[in-house]
Amino acid sequence: MDQEDTEARTTAADRPQDTRRRGAVVAALMLSMALAALDSTVVSTAVPQIVGDLGGFSVFSWLFSGYLLAVTVTLPVYGKLSDTFGRKPVLVAGASVFLLGSLLCALAWNMGALIAFRVVQGLGGGALQGTVQTLAADLYPLEERPKIQSKLSTVWAVSAVAGPGLGGVLAAYADWRWIFLVNLPVGAVALWLIVRHLHEPERESRARARVDWAGALAVFACGGVLLTALVQGGVAWAWLSAPSLALFAIGSALVALVMVVEGRAAEPIIPGWVWRRRTIAAVNLALGALGLLMVAPSVFLPTYAQSVLGLSPVAAGFVLSVWTLSWPVSAALSQHIYRRIGFRDTAMLGIGTAALILFAFPFLPYPGEAWQPTLLMLLLGGALGLFQLPLIVGVQSTVGWSERGTTTASVLFCRQTGQTIGASVFGAVANGVLAARLGGASDLDSVTRTLDDGRAPEATRRAIADAVHAVYLGAAGAAALAFLVLLFLAPRRFPVIKD
Repeated sequence: MDQEDTEARTTAADRPQDTRRRGAVVAALMLSMALAALDSTVVSTAVPQIVGDLGGFSVFSWLFSGYLLAVTVTLPVYGKLSDTFGRKPVLVAGASVFLLGSLLCALAWNMGALIAFRVVQGLGGGALQGTVQTLAADLYPLEERPKIQSKLSTVWAVSAVAGPGLGGVLAAYADWRWIFLVNLPVGAVALWLIVRHLHEPERESRARARVDWAGALAVFACGGVLLTALVQGGVAWAWLSAPSLALFAIGSALVALVMVVEGRAAEPIIPGWVWRRRTIAAVNLALGALGLLMVAPSVFLPTYAQSVLGLSPVAAGFVLSVWTLSWPVSAALSQHIYRRIGFRDTAMLGIGTAALILFAFPFLPYPGEAWQPTLLMLLLGGALGLFQLPLIVGVQSTVGWSERGTTTASVLFCRQTGQTIGASVFGAVANGVLAARLGGASDLDSVTRTLDDGRAPEATRRAIADAVHAVYLGAAGAAALAFLVLLFLAPRRFPVIKD
């Protein structure tokens, strides 16, 4: 009995220390997520200063494309590595690469160097995004996971809103290089908290893990070629031009190579069970559709607000940003719904509502008032919060520790890929509508650059409105596709593994 009392006292004494340790790790995860989220948006408002200093206007879009490509193609690799070696070494290595890339970006001497160093940043950013989401599930049991996921959603939302403003302030009142230098102290604090406070439990040792480096290289090359074809197609060259066709042909050959290499690997980077299990496959496809539909508001709504409604850039940014207010709130509240009706049905409720909201956008009166799209965006954020978080929490709960990193990475990879495809497809749709309405080879970028404070010719304003309406109808179709995937492919009750 004395021994039992001693053990009970020891356990009770350790609990506050464990709670403080977990709190420190959560703080590190939030800082890491902030770094990854800010870096996707903070550069945008500083482009004029960067181009003015370094030149290279014709290729500056690769500041964004290069970073996002590197993040996307490394997600599956980091997911598998975290399942093999643990989350801590992968997160520490990824954060270190990200900070190295940030330092190099601040020291860049021309646009080519800056783009190359942004790719280095992206190589580390893939570890930040995937491993942070995986650790969030490791740290909390199923009942408490909405708490940490809502915190991460809030960090992402605040970063999305604050990023452009922060970049503009630093570029205007300091120097654009500080956009990258501010990452260093924040990242250093996050690294110190992870190294000091994250202690993963001992896992049953297996035979020495064999890393599928050939598969990792093949996945990286295949993803890089195909995503480059999608990002640059219709922008840097025509879709049916020689560069576009060559990239798609090379990408197709690399897909076949990936299938062969992964089929022979003992521990493949992208294991077959990711697509053989109904739950994971359904969530991957549904969140791929989410990435697709998110392009409509995030890329095209600011143009609509400025060109059609005549709003200033700041006001147009506010119209877009309201969905980042309702999204984390509804995500945090979604647990009260999915505990009653299940993960799948909650997600279907969210994406079904989102489809109706997106479908309603083209029926707004022309030219309309600013509050009308603002209200729709507020409702859309609430609907997507009900959709995304239950799927992520649900799918992470269907696998054990040794498969959670790969599963989480596959979900994020599909969402990122959906966004890339959406940008290409919806860009082509918008440009096609504009060309039909205005005649000639008009495209959205060239038309909006000619506008002056929203005082555009009536025909041009109507053409832009029609183009954005067409994009929103396409986004509504993507939402409907996600609904059907969940209805017919996902099991009604996810096969949750008890912690």
